[in-house]
Amino acid sequence: MKRLIVAAVLILSACQEEEAKAPPAPVELTAAALSYFCQMNVSEHGGPKGQIHLDGFPAPLFFAQVRDLAAYVKSPERDAEITAIYVSDMGAAPSWEHPGSNNWIDAKDAHFVVGSNVAGGMGAPEVVPFASPEEAALFAKRYGGAVAGLESIPDDAVLGPVDLDQKLETPS
Repeated sequence: MKRLIVAAVLILSACQEEEAKAPPAPVELTAAALSYFCQMNVSEHGGPKGQIHLDGFPAPLFFAQVRDLAAYVKSPERDAEITAIYVSDMGAAPSWEHPGSNNWIDAKDAHFVVGSNVAGGMGAPEVVPFASPEEAALFAKRYGGAVAGLESIPDDAVLGPVDLDQKLETPS
């Protein structure tokens, strides 16, 4: 009988350990969310958004532009280990100006358009995420750029200087 109890305790503790390792769910974007780098209100800016969850932090870091999120991911200096990364699915967004508050997708599964001629929420060239590879390809065909996965986004696309004379457009 003691063996049965010990086995049950071990099984339950293993289940709880697996449950604890599950990544946190995305958090709805509200009017109170501030962008990590600039501390400006995220919802006041158009274009795709992002959120990064860090180990030991109760709330995610929000980003007003996915370019900024990718720069944070590529940066060697972080406050803690990243446990989850979510980005706006622009294929499900109501519009560029209103990208949605709950259409988050896991950034590891997203298809990003890099090098297009569109401006993100902070005016810099944007890295535009989609859940669908077909929608990403259509966006790239219309606005330029190439489709890449999160790990394939070139450093210079998110860490390089911004050409302030570059003409960027806002998608319709």
